[in-house]
Amino acid sequence: MRFFRPGFLAAWLYHEAIFRIRTTEKVLYLTFDDGPDPGSTPQLLDVLKAHDIRALFFCDGKAAEKHINLMNQIREGGHLIGNHGYNHFDGWRTDTAQYLNDVIVASNFTSDKIFRPPFGRLSNKQKKRLLESYKLIFWDIMAYDFDSTFGSVKSLKILKEKIRPGSIIVLHDTVSSCANTIIDEFLTFAGNSGYRFGLLDVSGNK
Repeated sequence: MRFFRPGFLAAWLYHEAIFRIRTTEKVLYLTFDDGPDPGSTPQLLDVLKAHDIRALFFCDGKAAEKHINLMNQIREGGHLIGNHGYNHFDGWRTDTAQYLNDVIVASNFTSDKIFRPPFGRLSNKQKKRLLESYKLIFWDIMAYDFDSTFGSVKSLKILKEKIRPGSIIVLHDTVSSCANTIIDEFLTFAGNSGYRFGLLDVSGNK
């Protein structure tokens, strides 16, 4: 079963995290996970530039270390960088000390202030420790763009149907994702529907 929005359990377990910005204004927040990827990132950056939109990229530490030039391109485009771990560990299946060390390693190449847990899963101990230094950012809409069995048509349909004021949207910055296929049409649709795209203010209040 696929959940396009986080359920009650996630909201309860991670109530300190940001899932959506509470507002009546028609503003959306675009985020990308798992990059940078030379087969995906440059094209995404070009589309975002064409639409004059800034996004928050939750970068994989291992990829960030390998593709420093792409990290520079992301920053030069006015986008923000978040931490998505170094090895993409599942918090529910990883020892707390190992998990936290992985985040620290990734912070050398990504961010030491903003974190999104891979798979959206953290143990309570991991969460408490991370909240000492990081803002935790989840999402309001998951389009399953990373799932080849789901397909780009369905992913685009989810985005068009589920957006609402303050939605934080997660897409994936990898060649296995269909994000590059659907992003231009989605941004055009959202704009024509009266939405604008903001950049998450991670320094302000939740």
